[in-house]
Amino acid sequence: MNPSFPETVQYAGIAKTIRERRSIKKGYKPDPVPVELITELLNEAVWAPNHGLREPWRFLFVPTEQKEHFIETVASAFSGEEQEKTRRRLEQAKAFLIVIMREDPRQKQWEENFAAVSALIQNFQLLAWERQLGVVWKTNPHIYDPKVRERLGVRPGEKIVGFLHLGFFDPDQIPPARPRTRAEEKMTIYGDNSPKAE
Repeated sequence: MNPSFPETVQYAGIAKTIRERRSIKKGYKPDPVPVELITELLNEAVWAPNHGLREPWRFLFVPTEQKEHFIETVASAFSGEEQEKTRRRLEQAKAFLIVIMREDPRQKQWEENFAAVSALIQNFQLLAWERQLGVVWKTNPHIYDPKVRERLGVRPGEKIVGFLHLGFFDPDQIPPARPRTRAEEKMTIYGDNSPKAE
């Protein structure tokens, strides 16, 4: 069982935003998503911790007016049922932000870069939530497809970390919270029972 945290506690600031944020997958308002807002949010999100200030990310934004063309560009990389499945996966969003990571052949640096990009995406999701811009971070199979990568200008040595599906949401239609396991249940305290060095 995953017990939920006490609902009687009042949270504020960052803790409140973290707890209230939801992945918004559908039911977006028809309003277009302006590039100015995305740029503003990204300029805050890039303050994520990243080792050596390598800033291993870049972004491809698909504005609302280009959505249909973009969906056809991605879907046409496939045929038959997979093409239709790809269209269905993309049709709900009003805009897209594709987050691309510069890969490093060294494992340590690759992992540091991936962690940094993931931290940036979480920053972006929290900032977007405060502006009633819904986000869901998607890693569907098409992000790995060579034809999709080529059509989106993703270069060798780069990884698509995810498609962020975007759209403004109605605050009265927020999905309910799903319980989280308390940290105490997954934490060990180093001490007397810790393994000893030989």
